[in-house]
Amino acid sequence: MSRRGKKYLDAAQKVERKKTYSPEEALKLVQEVSYANFDATVELHLRMGLDPRRSDQQIRGIVRLPHGLGKSVHVVVFATADAVQIAKDAGADTIISDDEGLKRIMDGWTDFDVSIAVPAMMPKVGRLGRILGRKGLMPNPKTGTVVQADDLPRVIQEAKAGRVEYRLDRTGNIHCAIGKVSFSTKQLLDNLAAIMATIRRVKPSGSKGIYLKRVTLAPSMGPGITVDPAEALEMESAA
Repeated sequence: MSRRGKKYLDAAQKVERKKTYSPEEALKLVQEVSYANFDATVELHLRMGLDPRRSDQQIRGIVRLPHGLGKSVHVVVFATADAVQIAKDAGADTIISDDEGLKRIMDGWTDFDVSIAVPAMMPKVGRLGRILGRKGLMPNPKTGTVVQADDLPRVIQEAKAGRVEYRLDRTGNIHCAIGKVSFSTKQLLDNLAAIMATIRRVKPSGSKGIYLKRVTLAPSMGPGITVDPAEALEMESAA
């Protein structure tokens, strides 16, 4: 007997399990099969033909989405004394510059979406690695979240506007959000295209065989829909 609820099963009947949809068809269907009583997130799941054990096949970075993620983004900045005002003027929601702020996170506070740090703060922020790392909130130069004070306004504004991190996980998959079910199909297509154009661009030179094996789109509550990988990789970003 299936453990799925009736709403899920009803939604799943609208999806042809053996069919691979075009990106536009899939996104329209995602909006149709979402049964949450809130504005659900549209999720993108990529099965990559990369070996996560090999350093030359690791891919990770940030994509700025043309239409954002449809939510307010809480930004934390780890700032030295000379960078506090810059971060404040740029719109940071929380600024941590002393041991008291660090202790707040060590005590379990992680109710934010993005953390940014100036390089001089990283030795202290490193103590939070076990907490922030598990949640994907650790500032990292590779994702553009460790920057000089003068660059804080740009990075904070980009984070507020809506950007997502992509990262090959230990199982060879990439998972990220591309917007909300309430977005227009065109907005979701633009956001998806921005991510896929980036995935195509960062293909490692050491990648052999099939680079992108499977693409699935799904609402946060609802069935997954399989997208044609070749069509997804060919999408052109308008951003």
